[in-house]
Amino acid sequence: MAGILVIDDEESIRILLKKILEREGHSVAMAPNGKVGLEMQSQQAADVVITDIFMPEKEGMEVIMELRRNFPEVKIVAMSGGDRKGNMDFLGMTEKLGAHKTLKKPFTLNDVLEVVQSVL
Repeated sequence: MAGILVIDDEESIRILLKKILEREGHSVAMAPNGKVGLEMQSQQAADVVITDIFMPEKEGMEVIMELRRNFPEVKIVAMSGGDRKGNMDFLGMTEKLGAHKTLKKPFTLNDVLEVVQSVL
C-alpha cells in the first residue's frame, strides 16, 4: 500500500481522509498547511500527496509547483470546494501545474478511493 500525505487546513477533512485511506491499508500523514506539508514531504517522501488549494501559510498551487520541482515522482491530487464564489475553474489549472488528478469537495468515499487508485 501507499504512503499518503494529506494537506488541508480543515482538520475534519484531514481526519476523514485519514480514516478512509487507512481503512484501505494506506499509511497516512497529515499537515495543516502547505508549508508544513512540504517540510514533511522533505523528511519522509509520500507516494501520493492530496492537497487542498486554498490554505494559509502556503497555497495549494505553490505546493503543487514545489512538489513537481523537488519530488517529480510523487503523485499529486488537488482538492477543493471552490473559491468564495464557488468557482471550480482553478482545479483545471492545477492539472496544468502538475497535479495528476483533482478531487472536488464535497466528495464521497468512492470518489476518494477511485482518485487514489487511479494515481497509484
